[in-house]
Amino acid sequence: MLPHAFFKTDPLQCAENLIGTQLIWEKCAGLVVETEAYLVKNDEACHTFRRPSARAFVARNKPGAAYIYFNYGVHWMLNVLVKGGPRDGLILIRALEPQRGLGLMRKRRGVEDVRQLCSGPGKLTQALAISQRYHEIDLSSDPAHCFGPRPDPQVLVVADPRIGISRARDFPWRFTLRDSPFVSRPVKKAAR
Repeated sequence: MLPHAFFKTDPLQCAENLIGTQLIWEKCAGLVVETEAYLVKNDEACHTFRRPSARAFVARNKPGAAYIYFNYGVHWMLNVLVKGGPRDGLILIRALEPQRGLGLMRKRRGVEDVRQLCSGPGKLTQALAISQRYHEIDLSSDPAHCFGPRPDPQVLVVADPRIGISRARDFPWRFTLRDSPFVSRPVKKAAR
């Protein structure tokens, strides 16, 4: 399980370092293949820019806390709090490569293609049955809901602009596992 210290860094570094880790959620698990970083201060795309409730969440929680919100009344979104480093932020978990619990994920999503189970932030929360009830849980203290270390320490990460937002979208703060067929959208730049 990744400790609180993993989330006490810069959000951009943490978002990149989460690529290749495992997200464990009860009977299901998957390799993190896509993340997006958002800064708590001066990032117009971050909830903290306009929502006092999001700023209060940051103030009262430890690094590694789950920030879950309902997006456009359709999908839950799983984020993790990064706090205590040079800047605070939230990291959206955008896509997973499913590894465990595929039958359960297929049942919840109603699709067979493994590449479609978790290839987007709303798809992965549906596949893992993540909802508001998990908001503010500590993802660094519960082995049933946590991030595990990278099984393969050698991962190639691509950084390109964030997607699915209308403000501050040109920052290259979306991180993906190079050549992964499980990401939500193809990348546009070369590997770092």
